[in-house]
Amino acid sequence: MSTVTFDKAQRWYAGTDAPAVAGLDLEIHDGEFMVLVGPSGCGKSTTLRMLAGLEEVDDGRIMIGDRDITQVPPKNRDIAMVFQNYALYPHMTVAENMGFALKMAKVPSAERRQRVEDAAKLLGLTEYLARKPKALSGGQRQRVAMGRAIVRNPQVFCMDEPLSNLDAKMRVQTRTDIAKLQADLGVTTVYVTHDQIEAMTMGDRVAVMDAGVLQQVDTPLRLYDKPANLFVAGFIGSPQMNLIKATAADGVAKIGQYAVPVDAASARRRTGNITVGVRPEAWRIVAPGEGGLPVDVTVVEELGADAFVYGTSDVEGTPNTIIVRVSTRDSVHKGEVIHVTTDPRNVHVFDTDTGERISD
Repeated sequence: MSTVTFDKAQRWYAGTDAPAVAGLDLEIHDGEFMVLVGPSGCGKSTTLRMLAGLEEVDDGRIMIGDRDITQVPPKNRDIAMVFQNYALYPHMTVAENMGFALKMAKVPSAERRQRVEDAAKLLGLTEYLARKPKALSGGQRQRVAMGRAIVRNPQVFCMDEPLSNLDAKMRVQTRTDIAKLQADLGVTTVYVTHDQIEAMTMGDRVAVMDAGVLQQVDTPLRLYDKPANLFVAGFIGSPQMNLIKATAADGVAKIGQYAVPVDAASARRRTGNITVGVRPEAWRIVAPGEGGLPVDVTVVEELGADAFVYGTSDVEGTPNTIIVRVSTRDSVHKGEVIHVTTDPRNVHVFDTDTGERISD
């Protein structure tokens, strides 16, 4: 079993007022693709490096299966790391780079050659085995780095923002390749990224972190549909959720003189100040006299079948920018004023003071 368990794992850096990772409790299932995501400085890379043995664990422990690896040297953890900058040896060929760790482990040359060839075939690198890294594209170099990890047959893959050096088109292709490869190999994988689109498209589950604290861990769809708090609601989704300050009363969320309908159960749980969240696609345009929230359109991003409308509203409590996803057939133009509303089932309700979710 290659489950990975963080049991109240904590990491403090000298001279800081708070831990970089604060008592993390997280279990990663055998064969699972777990993505750690969050803004810069949230502790996700520190968490990965603690697992790999590149950072000390100041309190708590880390387990792989039933084995406590907290104090085990990195080379004895049976973990393979894929770095952001590829970390390839420029003077070695692709085959030599992929087989270097096996050579250091004194694996017989015939077995080493076979494992390199098998990994190269899996990654589409067979014709490049005799080349040096400088003769490869960024995507090919990243596949070599993946191959170097694969040949070791580790219990766990650790990947630290491996796509950040690639251009946009190559990132899309490579993330698909990595996700498929991981599914084929079935190796437990911990993947770090700051890109929530990467996280949502690649992970079996996603762990969202902020300020060293785990905010929520769930499937991508549940993170999107049921964010546990305001941080997750604002971080997951592109464009992000519209978060509007309101007052709960009589089954509606009052935003100035306008009302956003919320489900009755949420309204009963709280009166007074709340924050309502509405995804861009959950708005619908209504006629001016139907009580919708007015939005002064400032930008329209045409995406083909759909468009994102960005606008402002002078209604108290609304954010600086309101984002509405519409069909291009709706013919919304810059400078217009549209009126939008939504349905109660599409409204997320949060406690403004604590940030915690109120709605079901």
